[in-house]
Amino acid sequence: MNAIFTVVFLASMIALAIISPDKLLPALLGGAENAAQMALTLFCIYAVWMGLSSLAEKSGLSRGAARLLKPATRKIFKTNSDAAGENLAMNLSCNLLGLGGAATPYAVKAIGELEKENNTFAQKLLFVINATSIQLLPTTVIALRASAGSMSAADIFLPSLLCTAVSTFIGVLLFVLTQKFGKKRVKKWR
Repeated sequence: MNAIFTVVFLASMIALAIISPDKLLPALLGGAENAAQMALTLFCIYAVWMGLSSLAEKSGLSRGAARLLKPATRKIFKTNSDAAGENLAMNLSCNLLGLGGAATPYAVKAIGELEKENNTFAQKLLFVINATSIQLLPTTVIALRASAGSMSAADIFLPSLLCTAVSTFIGVLLFVLTQKFGKKRVKKWR
């Protein structure tokens, strides 16, 4: 992927240098400025949400939410591990709130716990759910839209909810179908 991006960048730079050399440096500097501004904005957004996540964890609020979700996660992911169930619940609750950056450490911990019990089904299902990431409240996208000057940053709420719900449903459905029929096909060929 890096090679492809490098080739595209170099080709674009050479084309701009030939077509309009006076615009090359301003375009490069403008792109760098936009990238730095976006990185700083994302840093601030994640700092706020990671801080709130830490406060919620220290106050016991996140543990309470995880306790509510734990029975469902243990059943869905077919795990007996308390640590895996707790990390799965925390990952799902962070994703539901649109905090993908805060959800990632919990997913990594959950995968580690699931590896201990050799639960590849749950690992794959967690990957699918994280890739589709149903969001009840897309906080990161709303914050990015607000920082970009959107007059109504929260208008993304309903479209985001619908799209992520549909993508998660289809992703999980396809995963379950491939798990069910994939095993039968493998047994048939043996």
